[in-house]
Amino acid sequence: MQFLQLVISGIAQGCIYGLIALGFVLIYKATETVSFAQGELMMLGAFGGLAAMTMMGFPFWLSIICAIAAMALFGLVLETVVIRPILGQPAFSIVMLTIGIGYVARGLITMIPNIGTETHTLPVPYKDQVWNVSGLVLNVEQMVVIAATAALCGVLYTVFKYSKIGIAMQAASQNQLAAYYMGIPVKRLNSLVWGLAAAVAAVAGLLLAPITFVHANMGFIGLKAFPAAVVGGFGSLPGAIVGGLIIGVVESLSGFYLPEGFKDIAAYIVVLVMLVVMPNGLFGEKLRKKV
Repeated sequence: MQFLQLVISGIAQGCIYGLIALGFVLIYKATETVSFAQGELMMLGAFGGLAAMTMMGFPFWLSIICAIAAMALFGLVLETVVIRPILGQPAFSIVMLTIGIGYVARGLITMIPNIGTETHTLPVPYKDQVWNVSGLVLNVEQMVVIAATAALCGVLYTVFKYSKIGIAMQAASQNQLAAYYMGIPVKRLNSLVWGLAAAVAAVAGLLLAPITFVHANMGFIGLKAFPAAVVGGFGSLPGAIVGGLIIGVVESLSGFYLPEGFKDIAAYIVVLVMLVVMPNGLFGEKLRKKV
């Protein structure tokens, strides 16, 4: 029973990793760049939900919708104003830019008096509730994380599979030049992808906040989500979720059964093993370069 409890806890944490990793993969597939600002976008989404609930007095569900919509808009503007002008430059430049965006976002939040330097509780209706199922104690907050992640994955699958925008995004991710010549507005799609990645990060932040509280440094969890994207295969959307689940479960089990401190490095050990055994990840495409 203890083992099952740990696995469920690991799955819930892995869902958060998977959602952030999903943002990594979405942006990588669209622009072939890696955004290390995903963790900070998650943090901004959590603070957005907190502001809507506590300062504006919005109801819970309206606060969630407003926070996600605001972050989607922020992602669109970020890509248009900051990212797009530097596209085409060496990948290192773009990576450093996204790291800088993360530091700026964290610094701006920290500068807000009485808010940025404090730890806050997100007042969700299901806070501290538990279900007792045949002796198995289930934390409702964790169940909400799992259910919301499953629902979001279903929505994204439907969008990419059946909508014109989703199909256009897939085409652009395969070959941007060919998609452009076929009349697909690639630049606009790139903005939409950044907006979608920011919205997904906001969902992750709003799901994580009731468990770990809202604070300026919560975005550092993105450092655990990056290994999740690598394990699943950096170009695979399902792989991001699966990789997150693997990292979450391994981290949960190692934290209980292995010596203290091993939990903090478990994700990176999994990545090292994966890179040795399957360099492209579980669902990654096998690419060969002829020289």
